[in-house]
Amino acid sequence: MTNKYVYFFGANQTEGKAEMRELLGGKGANLAEMANLGINVPPGFTLTTEACTYYFQKKQKLPTSLWNEVLDNLKTLEKAMGKEFGGADEPLLVSVRSGSRASMPGMMDTVLNLGLNPDTLEGLAGKTGDGRFAYDCYRRFISMFGNVVLGIEGEHFEKILHRKKTKQKVEFDTELGVGDLKVVIKDFKALVKRKTGKPFPDQPMDQLKLAVEAVFSSWNTDRAVTYRRLNRIPDDWGTAVNVQSMVYGNMGPTSATGVAFTRNPATGENKFYGEYMINAQGEDVVAGIRTPNPIEQLEKDMPEVFETLTGIYKTLESHYKDMQDIEFTVQENQLYMLQTRSGKRTAAAAIRVAVDMVNEGLISKREAILRVPATQVDQIFHPMVDPKANVKVLGKGLGASPGAATGKVVFTPEHAMELSKKKERVILVRMETSPEDIHGMSVAQGILTAKGGMTSHAAVVARAMGKPCVSGLGELLVEPRKKRATLNGVVLKELDPITLDGTTGQVMQGQVPLTQPRVTSYFRQLMVWADKMRRLNVRANADTPHDALVAREFGAQGIGLCRTEHMFFNEERILLVRKMIISDKPKVREEAIKKLLPIQRSDFLQIFKVMNGLPVTIRLLDPPLHEFLPGAPAEIKILAKQMRVPATQLTQKIDSMKEQNPMLGLRGCRLGIVFPEIYEMQVRAIIEAACKLVKKGNKVLPEIMVPLVSHVNEFKFVRSRIDAVAEEVIGKSDVKLDYKVGTMIELPRAAVTADEIALEADFFSFGTNDLTQTALGLSRDDAGAFLSRYLENGVLMEDPFVSVDQKGVGALVAMAIEKGRAANKKLHLGICGEHGGDPASIEFFHQLGLDYVSCSPYRVPTALLSAAQAAVQIPAP
Repeated sequence: MTNKYVYFFGANQTEGKAEMRELLGGKGANLAEMANLGINVPPGFTLTTEACTYYFQKKQKLPTSLWNEVLDNLKTLEKAMGKEFGGADEPLLVSVRSGSRASMPGMMDTVLNLGLNPDTLEGLAGKTGDGRFAYDCYRRFISMFGNVVLGIEGEHFEKILHRKKTKQKVEFDTELGVGDLKVVIKDFKALVKRKTGKPFPDQPMDQLKLAVEAVFSSWNTDRAVTYRRLNRIPDDWGTAVNVQSMVYGNMGPTSATGVAFTRNPATGENKFYGEYMINAQGEDVVAGIRTPNPIEQLEKDMPEVFETLTGIYKTLESHYKDMQDIEFTVQENQLYMLQTRSGKRTAAAAIRVAVDMVNEGLISKREAILRVPATQVDQIFHPMVDPKANVKVLGKGLGASPGAATGKVVFTPEHAMELSKKKERVILVRMETSPEDIHGMSVAQGILTAKGGMTSHAAVVARAMGKPCVSGLGELLVEPRKKRATLNGVVLKELDPITLDGTTGQVMQGQVPLTQPRVTSYFRQLMVWADKMRRLNVRANADTPHDALVAREFGAQGIGLCRTEHMFFNEERILLVRKMIISDKPKVREEAIKKLLPIQRSDFLQIFKVMNGLPVTIRLLDPPLHEFLPGAPAEIKILAKQMRVPATQLTQKIDSMKEQNPMLGLRGCRLGIVFPEIYEMQVRAIIEAACKLVKKGNKVLPEIMVPLVSHVNEFKFVRSRIDAVAEEVIGKSDVKLDYKVGTMIELPRAAVTADEIALEADFFSFGTNDLTQTALGLSRDDAGAFLSRYLENGVLMEDPFVSVDQKGVGALVAMAIEKGRAANKKLHLGICGEHGGDPASIEFFHQLGLDYVSCSPYRVPTALLSAAQAAVQIPAP
């Protein structure tokens, strides 16, 4: 930790640079870098992230030396600007903004126009010759300071302002005169006194200290904590604070403020993209209070400014070699840059930008692979509105984040959370969103707002989350207290279904059919590069020919898990399975098995055909038998009638089969030992299907997997019967067929004794779902009731069922790999749990030297890219 807590930037006295983002935060480091590039940046200084860390470690006390450094830098700033902080004649006003090392748009706090009081207000008015501008700045400052620093809800200030506009019969803030603003300011101050019991602070130095502490404290607001958890940002990073001399976009028609991206953040198109507002301050644009103008209009309104801005954005993108998100202010035709950072973008945009930048010579293919967050890749497979569907369009706003979603209307983030817990799909409808809505936005299928533009809070956050968003729908009137909204004469009540198209901006009545999008040429190109770089193979978990086909289209190199139990759940098959399980008569059971054989054979035949010579790992029946049995009295009655036995007798039989802990009961290989005829039927179906295709000249690579093995003798017992059936079928078919028999490693004892099992097995597939359950003693079906508390309280940093527990479960996997390969050099190793589609887990499995991962078909692209990223960043084991 350094002894220096404050770094100056701008005015040819810059102390920082881009590489110092861990210390200065992203905003501070990039302000310094822009100043170093000679770009016009209002000077200021940055309080480091180390100061923030100290602040929390010392129970919200600032370092002793910090304030002296602040005062020294404030003097430097005064000298650079030729103004005095707190001075009545030439008042220096500053903004106080957050800036962590990871971009967290809108999650932490900002205060503008700090330093204003009755004396400096008159000085500002006199110096600029514009009383209305000065009073507008003061009312903004009081409301922002009151909200951010003093903790007064922003809606209280908005109500006062709205009341004044209504009384004056005007629509926009800019239409209020000096007299109106004086009344608003008086009412704002009265509100502060009423809410806090103290008058609004007038001493600029007190304002600055309180604002710095408030911005540091905003690191731990609920919305910031939620955002960090969603984006896996460590809690101990802290935020920097940037104190910057104010420039004003609200000084009349020659002034403006805007936000822009060097490329389209929704599509990735290489076209300047953004919005601005004349006679406004920066927060007006991102807060969505007024709908702004598209950036193209700036070329007509301020041609010289636009030309300068175009040169700067091209310089920044070329310098950083990435799409930039920039903020700017124009004060009386003079352009100032307030921020640049790597722009948040959709997955589709990330892919296109990466590929285009390789083609433009800006970055290498390896850099392109690392530019696309693997966690976001599945966004490009988001549903779209079916073009054949008949739709009733209620209105059209701005298509702020692409994709389509359908769900029930809710008006509060709390209601969205409540319904999501019940597995309900919801659309969050707001006048405009704010950072406090983050928890509701994270669970909604889509977001609809009446206000705001393409760079509003709703748009930026939705794009980062990969959710459809329609913003700036001016005809939409939202009345949360009445639980209704009105759109072009149509009343939408809470829980009414609607559909959003975040690409076109359309809002449609009812639940509209959606379709999956097509893969783009940019995606295909990126995957070609990824395939050449990765070491890990990627297979898919697929139980049907359709799933297998989808997996192949996405690039899967085989099936790593085909769950045979999923094939039994249609009406005809479940009856046969139930007869097989329940009947005490061997003849009835044999008949059921005999009828199941051709059904299973057909299933495997179709899957082998689709996979066309790629390996197919088929897990023999795994779940407890009670899962196939009815529980409701009505269902039992129907089954009893079909089996021609009394319902009471059937109920007794079902009750007798119930277990106290079925997940550790009669399941997996135990079924194959107790009821060997079940596994023998499945093996016969697999091998017969394979032989039939081999006879026709097809290549087939069946891998038969025995589940839930804990002892080598279990595996030996089951394998001997598998081999006997397989050899019999192959012999009768008179073909040459190579098949493998392996096991799932999903119990701790199997991992510990992997060397013994490896002598008998051809492959291991780690079933990390059950291995996590048994290693941590957590039921994945029940742990959801308390795991969220573990995550909220920092007991666990990740849900172990989402991202593998590397120190615990991972250690068991590593042990099994080491022991298994030592005993059997030819042992093939893979993983088929849900962790096979998690980027962090894939990186870990790459390090361990697994041969492949297997995941759901739609996560195959994520796994392919993750495997390539791991290979680029981590040397092969």
